[in-house]
Amino acid sequence: MQLKEISKDIYDVDAWLDDSLGKPGTPERERNTEKAWEEYNAQILLDARKNAGLTQSELAKRIGAEKGYISRIERGLIVPSVSTLYRIAAAMGLTVELRPM
Repeated sequence: MQLKEISKDIYDVDAWLDDSLGKPGTPERERNTEKAWEEYNAQILLDARKNAGLTQSELAKRIGAEKGYISRIERGLIVPSVSTLYRIAAAMGLTVELRPM
């Protein structure tokens, strides 16, 4: 969908997002929001692994998993369990912190 021009060089981005992702509060929008968070977290894990200087194979070996499993996590295809997330973080020398916003 193309952006609807409201006036010269002013576009209705909200309408474009609603058409692309679903209107706020709809199941479609919630699914797309959840997918965006999954991809965001996958990118964080990928960056953390690279910053730790580890290959996917090395990280997988440290947590007792297959390289393909790490790859699927980093591509946002699967979401690791909380316990696996903690193991991944520890294997990279990191911690997971839960704190009030």
